[in-house]
Parts: sequence; C-alpha cells; structure tokens
Amino acid sequence: MSYNYSEFMPIIKAISDETRLKIIDMLSCGEMCANEILEKFELSQSTLSYHMKILTDAGIVQGIREGAWMKYTLKKKEIDEMINFIRYITDDKDNCICKENNHGEK
Repeated sequence: MSYNYSEFMPIIKAISDETRLKIIDMLSCGEMCANEILEKFELSQSTLSYHMKILTDAGIVQGIREGAWMKYTLKKKEIDEMINFIRYITDDKDNCICKENNHGEK
C-alpha cells in the first residue's frame, strides 16, 4: 500500500494546535453544539469559528447548522484513514521510502 503524503497535510496542520486537539477530544464523546464547546474554553465565538473552519476544511469534523447554532461531529472514517497513514509511515515495511532512489523509483 502506498499513500499520497500531501493528502494528509491539511489534517496534520489542523491538529498541530492545542485548542483544536482539545476540541477533537471533546467531540470524541459525540455531537456537540458550538455553545457547548465555547463553555469549555475562554474563546470568543469568532475564534471558535476560526478553529472549527480549520477542522472542517481538513475534513475531520463535520458541521451542521441547526437554527442559530452549528453542531459538530467527528468524521471517524477520515480520522481512521489518518491513523492508518501514521501507522504506515511509522511501521517497518519492505517498500520504505528510504529504499527508493532520488527520483522516487525502487
């Protein structure tokens, strides 16, 4: 199996922030409304929106508008794909990138 490294960069960038990691942890308990997330942080609504946009643009969180509020859930399939990618790049394997020449050929 081979992965396109660049497809995981938006997720890696999205989770490289402590606040966003905490939001992901909170969402692991299930769907949450934006105001429930705000109660746990000292953030403004606009700052939370900024973080949620990064997470949704990365494809690991889904936001659904319900009236005046947004409800957020984790996209488990995409997170599982990221976990599998991390396992792939950190496990021993026969087709390791170090066995390729400078042009990406074996």
